[in-house]
Amino acid sequence: MTAAMPPQPGAADRLRALLRQNTCHVMPCCFDALSARLVEQAGCPLTFMSGFSVAAARAGLPDTGLLTVTEMLDQGRSICDAVSIPVIGDGDTGHGNAANVQRTMHQFAKAGFGGIMLEDQVAPKRCGHTGVKEVVDRDTAIARIHAAVEARNQGADLVIVARTDARSAMDESQGETMALEEALWRLKAFAQLGADVLFLEAPRSEEEMLRFCQEVPGLHMANMLEGGITPLLKPDRLGAMGFDLVAYPLTLLSTAAFAMRKALADLKAGNTPETMLSFQELKALVGFEADNAMGG
Repeated sequence: MTAAMPPQPGAADRLRALLRQNTCHVMPCCFDALSARLVEQAGCPLTFMSGFSVAAARAGLPDTGLLTVTEMLDQGRSICDAVSIPVIGDGDTGHGNAANVQRTMHQFAKAGFGGIMLEDQVAPKRCGHTGVKEVVDRDTAIARIHAAVEARNQGADLVIVARTDARSAMDESQGETMALEEALWRLKAFAQLGADVLFLEAPRSEEEMLRFCQEVPGLHMANMLEGGITPLLKPDRLGAMGFDLVAYPLTLLSTAAFAMRKALADLKAGNTPETMLSFQELKALVGFEADNAMGG
């Protein structure tokens, strides 16, 4: 009688194992199954499903809270099914009140995600580098993360990335000093509640980033958006500051759009684009060789 195989660790456990390593993980963000597979083939140990990129690629829309949780889950299932590396999903504001947050947690776990990011913006939210104007009050922000932690403890096994946009939202009304203090207060509260990873969105300087890592306990995530508000730093520098994850939210989407524009210009001019995958490479990428080996 053949012995039963031991159960394999789930996506959340594999993500936790990565986060226990004493290193700053490079995390390119994906937007569909193909981009996620490219991230995995490049040797990156994890990826993040970017809400901005999914809104753009799936619907041609801006990241202003227009996609529904159903659409995000549908995209997420395809991504999680296509790769073996853990995927963190963009849960936005949790899609409602505390009860909605808990349901979102369970849905993301069932979809195959290893983690979820939740933020404190007022719905409908928007990209943190495009002029965030409002976050919810402290009590509501805390209630969201508390609900997520409860759901995790009740079986929705996800690594919780707790994000605050208070640094941007309160900059005009409170001034940059008070805005940063409020952001750090919220992140400390999220950590105390049991969030796994903390994320200060849109810090303005290396000094602010360093304060975040030094004053807020737990694991820290950085966001490197080309052309955004936050200084672009290399992973080694971020790791030395105390960051454990560095996300590149739009790099793949931007480079893909740039390449497609170039190819379209070539085609319009009557030329064949020179920079592209060969047909053999493309077939291998989407699994034709594996399909043929199985008699497909």
